[in-house]
Amino acid sequence: MKLTKEQKKELSKKMGGDLKEKSQLYFTQFQGLKFGELADLRRRLKPLGCRYKVVKNSLIEHALREAGVSGAAEGLLSGPIGLVAGEGTDPIAAAKVLAAFAKEFPPLKVKAAFIEGGWLSSADCARLSSLGTRPELLSALAGTLYSAVAQAASVLQAPLRDFALVIKAVQEKKSGEPSAAAA
Repeated sequence: MKLTKEQKKELSKKMGGDLKEKSQLYFTQFQGLKFGELADLRRRLKPLGCRYKVVKNSLIEHALREAGVSGAAEGLLSGPIGLVAGEGTDPIAAAKVLAAFAKEFPPLKVKAAFIEGGWLSSADCARLSSLGTRPELLSALAGTLYSAVAQAASVLQAPLRDFALVIKAVQEKKSGEPSAAAA
């Protein structure tokens, strides 16, 4: 079914409104992937709060303009484009899924991303996918903070512990010597 010009305008306005709400947008090249493989990618992205859509370039262009997103890279909207839109707080998780899927199915390529108001190139997306996810980074931070606090506590307890050991050693030494009153 062919869309009329008015339907396309309405669709791009609706899509622009949706894109305003999304904190992360990944633009992919998907030529050569089979329908089942794309369904598998959609299944992997769903738990992260991301959706994968294949959309006409003209609609994406108008929707980006409608959403106030500008500064797209040259050649971004050339050829068929797949759009990953996510509203989660962890853009790294989606980048990891896309990178892992691209290793498994080489026809998928991440062309660019728009995350939290800034454009990332393909190479930036690859570096982003090599970082840890938000929970991994938070647990590493918690471990580092705990380690620092534990070391500080150990250092502060050392003089008191050493003093107690000296007292105990003096007490043992005195209990081992015969008393002067008994002699």
